[in-house]
This record gives sequence, C-alpha cells and structure tokens, in this order.
Amino acid sequence: MIRVTENLRIIRDLLAETAVEAGRRPGDVHLLAVSKKQPLEKIVEAAAAGQLDFGENIVQEGIEKVTKLAEKGLCWHFIGHLQSNKTRPVAEHFDWVHSVDTIKTARRLSEQRPESLGDLNVCIQVNIDEEASKSGVPPSDVAELARTIAGLPRLRLRGLMCLPAVRDSLDEQRAPFARTRELAESLAREGLVMDTLSMGMSADFRAAIMEGATIVRIGTAVFGPRDA
Repeated sequence: MIRVTENLRIIRDLLAETAVEAGRRPGDVHLLAVSKKQPLEKIVEAAAAGQLDFGENIVQEGIEKVTKLAEKGLCWHFIGHLQSNKTRPVAEHFDWVHSVDTIKTARRLSEQRPESLGDLNVCIQVNIDEEASKSGVPPSDVAELARTIAGLPRLRLRGLMCLPAVRDSLDEQRAPFARTRELAESLAREGLVMDTLSMGMSADFRAAIMEGATIVRIGTAVFGPRDA
C-alpha cells in the first residue's frame, strides 16, 4: 500500500536538504502535490499530513475534486495546458493557474474570475527550450504578456513556470532553470516584481531549487502510480 504520509515526509526532507545545500532557507521552497488521476482518499491523506497545495492538469477532473473537497480548505493549482474555451470553469474554481501563455487566455481569465473569490494567482508558462511539442510563450515574448497580465483586474501576476526538455546531468538541468530565473530578474528590473518560480519535478527538482525554484511540482513520488 502506498503511504502518502510517509512519502510526503521523505520529499519534504529532500526539498529542505536541497534548499540548504543551495544556500537557501527550506521555507522558501514549497511542494505542489500533483494529484492528477489520483483518488480522493490519497488527497485526503495528504491533506491530513499538512499538504494544502494540489495541482491538476485536466479541467473537469480538477473541478470535481475542488468541489468534493471544498470543506478541506485546500489550495488548487491548475498546471495543465489551458485552452481558451475552458477558462471560465478554471477561473471559477481554482486559486492558481501556472500555464497562462497567451494574452487571450489571460483576458478571459480576468473577465471570468468572480470578484467574490479574490484575485486569481497567475504564472506565465515559458517554453524555455522553445520546443515545438510544448505549450508556453517564447522567452522573447514573456515581457509583453507579463505587462498585459499585470494590468488586468482580478489577476495577480505571481511569476514564471517552465517545463524544460529532459536532461541527464545536474549541470545540464540547471541551465534552463537559470535562464528562467534570469528572465524573471529582467522583468523585475522593469518593475514587474514577482515572487514565484514554478520549476522542477521529480527528476530535476534539485537543479530547479539550486536555480531559485519556489514551487516544485511532484506527483507520483507523493501518491504512487496514477490511476489508468
């Protein structure tokens, strides 16, 4: 049987150790438990162990979990590719969106976010390696999108998210995360100060933390294999 509570303890220790190794405070790195295709009982166990932030990739599946676990006081992050025709349910149910990559999507989220829920936290997904197979805005276009989001009501621009190409060595893994951090720093010099770098997963979280990740997205290492 997968013991979510024990997995969380191990992962939290690893994140904290890596943060210290990188000369950072453990509290500066937050775990986002990716609960895509995981059953409710595992999420409930994680919540009982103090995990409050959960990430979903599929709109309808995520909304069902948000609704069924509403009394738990959890924070829900949408981290999958977001089609513009599905922005309304995401704007109405989620607390964060990590995958905004067009002005059209940003504007729709702004227009459709209920005022009663407060501002929607937004990260721009950067296609840091400019891969044709992946979503995300090219690095050269990030500043324009960031300026637009910063001016929209009911959205709060929090930072950047990236999903780099797979690399084997730690030094190779660090390179795209470093470029993402440098991009955020360049935006800060323009006055677009953000506090979030959503970077790193199970295979490359050490490299991401060393380059400034504040949110690390980990799924199966927490919950075990996903449901088919």
